[in-house]
Order: sequence, then structure tokens, then C-alpha cells
Amino acid sequence: MPQYAVPGPPGGPQPDGGKKKTTAIAIVAATAVAVAAVVTGVVVMNKDDNKGKDIADDKNSSAPAKPSDSPSSSQANPRGTDGDTKPLIAGWKVVTNPKWGTQFDVPGDWEVGSPGTFSYFDDDKKGDGSPYIGFSAPSYYQREWCVDGSDKDGTKEDMSLASAGTRGAQGATDAAVNARNEAGDWAWAAYAQHMPKSTIKFTEAKQYTTKSGLTGQVVTATAPNVTKRKKCDSDGKTIAFTFKNKKGEFASWILYGAHSVKDELSDTTIQQILSTVRLVDIAPSS
Repeated sequence: MPQYAVPGPPGGPQPDGGKKKTTAIAIVAATAVAVAAVVTGVVVMNKDDNKGKDIADDKNSSAPAKPSDSPSSSQANPRGTDGDTKPLIAGWKVVTNPKWGTQFDVPGDWEVGSPGTFSYFDDDKKGDGSPYIGFSAPSYYQREWCVDGSDKDGTKEDMSLASAGTRGAQGATDAAVNARNEAGDWAWAAYAQHMPKSTIKFTEAKQYTTKSGLTGQVVTATAPNVTKRKKCDSDGKTIAFTFKNKKGEFASWILYGAHSVKDELSDTTIQQILSTVRLVDIAPSS
């Protein structure tokens, strides 16, 4: 399942890697802006990261989420002024998404994509390169962890070992349900589109508060025992954190990574990254 990265409008941010093909293969409409896609999608959406819909909210997982409390509205990041680019963890890098009003930190050896880049996985069933699910302002751990040149069309695909970003969830009404759907959809889309959705495993949603005081619901999911068809296929794991931004709208932070592989991103590091998610001012709509 190819991963794509698409740049913003001409003169704007450039694509920042992920799993991609070396030749442009798809055209993705982003409201009034049409941009070419490469494998690991990156597109700029003007309403939300799914053409006005929260894909994860629309697609039901294999079982309903256990009901739990919705997150409370969060205060501004108490560790600094809004938009402060100083990391909460010394030596780490800051990832800022002005579209959804979020920041988080990643280790210093990660690559940080531009805010205008939308990274996505395409829909294998459709086969037209259109996004199935994605997030903006992506960050990558070992961006070219696996490179596969086996496609008969002569192009190459590369897959990052892990990636994290933020996306909108404007249609969501329950943080726990949305976090579960996000985690499940990402695990399936990134690693197991050729497997039944019922193979995805979940933890129960639980309330979580980051270092900045941002409270929401978090769910983890895994794609175990994935049938390996290509060089870069692997089991996968995801974690999704759904919360309300300064507009009182739901948004989600997601991290996905290869599971049960050499150099797998540790759960300790994942929890450290999650702990740094915080709110900043949302950029005015153009």
C-alpha cells in the first residue's frame, strides 16, 4: 500500500518524503488546488485532511468503541507562548501544524516535513492513487527504511520506519470513538489493506493528558501476522490521540510504524513523543 507525499501550491512548501515512488503517478484535487502525488501521499486540503470529511469517523472498525468521556477543552501551552518552536525535550525537533493548531516534538534524528505537506496512503481497492487516509505536517523516522524496486513499471517505492502527524476530525462527535477509528484505519491502510479489517487489534480508549495539559482520548492498534507480499511489507502498529483544538474542534495526532522488525521504534519513544503534543494558534483561513 503506497504512501504518498504531495507539496502545496506553487511557491509553497515542498514534499518531505515518506513512502513514495520516484515518478509522479496520481493527481489529487485539494479543493481548488490540483497537485501531483508521489507514493506516500502529501496533499494540501483546504477544509480538512479528507476533503471535508473525517475518513476515520466515516469508516467503522470491526467493533464499536467502548464509550468513554469526551476530552475537555484545553488551555494554551503553559510551557511557552503559542507558536514557540522550542522543544519540550532537549535535543528534539518541533513539528508544527498551523492548520490544526498543534505542535509536538520528535527525536533529533527524525526528518520534519513542511506544514503544507499532506502525507497519505492511497486506496488499493480503487487503484487510482487517491488518498484513503492521511495527515499534514508529517515527520519521519528513517524515511527510506525500506526501498523496493520490484514494480514492473520501473519505479521504486520507499517506506519510512515510522511517521507521525496531525489531521482534522471536524465531523467527529466522540473523542474515544474517533481515536479508535483513526488507530484502526491507519493500521489497516498502512500495513494490511490486503488483509481483512477484522485482523486489526485494538486497546480500549483511555483518557490521556500531555505535558502541556492537553487532554483527550488515546487508542493503539496493531496489524499482526500480515501476509508479506512485497519487500517492504511488515506488521504494523499505530497510536491515535484525539483532542479539541483552540476552535473547540476535534483533531487527531497519529503515529504509525513497522512492528516486529529490526530497529522498531520503541514504545518508550512513542510515549515520549505523544507526551509533547500541545496546542498553538490556528492559522487564519486563506
